[in-house]
Amino acid sequence: MHTYKPYYHFPREAWAALSETKTPPLTQTELEEIRGINTRISLSEVETAYMPLTKLVSYYLEAAEMLHAKAGNFLGTNEKKVPFIIGIAGSVAVGKSTIARLLQLMLSRALPDKKTELVTTDGFLYPNAVLKEKQMMQRKGFPESYDIKALIDFMGQVKAGNTNIMGPQYSHLTYDVLPEQTELVSDPDILIVEGVNVLQVKKEYQFFVSDFFDFSIYIDADESNIEKWYKERFLMLRATAFQDPKSYFRHYAEVSIDEALESADTIWEEINAKNLHENILPTKGRSDLILRKGNNHEVEDVYLRKL
Repeated sequence: MHTYKPYYHFPREAWAALSETKTPPLTQTELEEIRGINTRISLSEVETAYMPLTKLVSYYLEAAEMLHAKAGNFLGTNEKKVPFIIGIAGSVAVGKSTIARLLQLMLSRALPDKKTELVTTDGFLYPNAVLKEKQMMQRKGFPESYDIKALIDFMGQVKAGNTNIMGPQYSHLTYDVLPEQTELVSDPDILIVEGVNVLQVKKEYQFFVSDFFDFSIYIDADESNIEKWYKERFLMLRATAFQDPKSYFRHYAEVSIDEALESADTIWEEINAKNLHENILPTKGRSDLILRKGNNHEVEDVYLRKL
């Protein structure tokens, strides 16, 4: 039994009823491109789970813009409006990246006059060379493996309304930050920031990444399901991306399925599950909205923080 006292609770049917239209704003082909190896999200799920989410976020954006305008009138200022920033957090393999890409496209369709961009915090991981030097490769993905100062500086520039902000790029193929390659964030109206620890609070810093969020989402599920999804994804990548000679995980494509599963078990238990319990799960209650998934990745319950 899961209780979220400061939240309104919407079971699946009640949440789906909030959708104002029955026509998903994307095609099957677009959905397949967004979800990548996550083959579980259907157009029906888009309609019942993510269209209401898109509408809700648009209301929060509208309210933020109205507050900005009224505050400007009251103070006698005429400052440029700043980007509306959405944070998406949750465990490895819970579907954050897919939901972030899906929300980006749906907001772009629902609000065509708004520019919506997406960044992940992977680029702010320390390079592997630094992690190896610090003997932290087994802690990759934990809060201490990120250059938090650089990430907070990046978020501060975005929130200040600066244009053409450069952020680091990350390659999931080489499992490392790409040296001398950057990602441009150019004057967005909406910025989605996705990462396992974006709601993390670190007492040694004056500011937290989440301080810059206008709305935050936590993707939740039973740990047994997340572990299962992680292993399924691991085997799928073993048959696809890991086959690439440039892949950091190329060696997993050359072992038997049993050996690969044994490795996946070890990685889950020693890294991902530990990070989930120590760092990610405790931040759930800091989010504005919790999407709780069931066995088949479908959203079964939604919890919206009370105003």
